Amino acid sequence: MGRYKNIATNKKARHEYFIEDTYEAGIVLTGTEIKSIRLGKVNIKESFAKIEQGELILYGMHISPYEQGNRFNVDPVRPRKLLLHKQEIRKLIGLTTQKGLTLVPLNIYLNNDGRAKVEIGVARGKKIYDKREDLAKRDATRKMEQAVKKYR
Repeated sequence: MGRYKNIATNKKARHEYFIEDTYEAGIVLTGTEIKSIRLGKVNIKESFAKIEQGELILYGMHISPYEQGNRFNVDPVRPRKLLLHKQEIRKLIGLTTQKGLTLVPLNIYLNNDGRAKVEIGVARGKKIYDKREDLAKRDATRKMEQAVKKYR
């Protein structure tokens, strides 16, 4: 990926899932939605993607209504179509039919052209002990960094 402006990050996804692969997808939006995204008024914490009739659909992404949008504003949590190449969608169909794999959005960003893109992760759910292990590792590295800073 080249230069881009990060709009929203789904930190919860990396805590809840092991990310096995990522894809970049475009989003089909209305005019007022892209204006709200450019202002950073988007939330992807509870969102997920599904493949329906050969199309990738993103559910649960909340884009706040644009303040000057009046009657042109649409439902903030409506399902939104994601744009991927057909062969990528076929590959995702194969991956998601495996047990335990799901599609979650990791980031929303604007590329150089000003187009909104979503980074979709093929994810496998973590067990509780995996989450504890990750927290313990993070805590240990934080303590080591603090100790190194202390003796500098």
